[in-house]
Amino acid sequence: MALEIPDTIKTWSQFGHPILMWVLLGLTIYALYLGMQIRRTRNADKEVRKELVKKNFSLRHHQIGSILLALMVLGTIGGMGVTYINNGKLFVGPHLLAGLAMTGMIATSAALVPYMQKGNELARYTHITLNVVLLGLFGWQAVTGMQIVQRIIEKMA
Repeated sequence: MALEIPDTIKTWSQFGHPILMWVLLGLTIYALYLGMQIRRTRNADKEVRKELVKKNFSLRHHQIGSILLALMVLGTIGGMGVTYINNGKLFVGPHLLAGLAMTGMIATSAALVPYMQKGNELARYTHITLNVVLLGLFGWQAVTGMQIVQRIIEKMA
């Protein structure tokens, strides 16, 4: 028994991944801001640090990072799944490969957190570097993703 997905769902499902990824790009920029505030707090003098600690940047950064990790992994799987359902294959190209690399990078970045909490500076700098590269790739993915969306819309017309 084969499960047939209605064409309407197949067509419109192609827009879920791009929408989610644009939201995640915005959240990634917010996570960067929070991370910069944590660093500012860590390096501030005692009086300023007291005020900055009250803003709970660390907890918010950790929470946003957890959401980003989960949604990026699910968004990557979902994007690949929808592509396969609609085309019977994946298009192995720069967009897919960069997306897979980004998924690995965010997982590695998150895995460094326990080491950072113990004061490991190498883990901290690796976390920062991975996330800066991730943000750069995310911006590039946004451009190439919109090119893919344009091709999908042209096919629909």
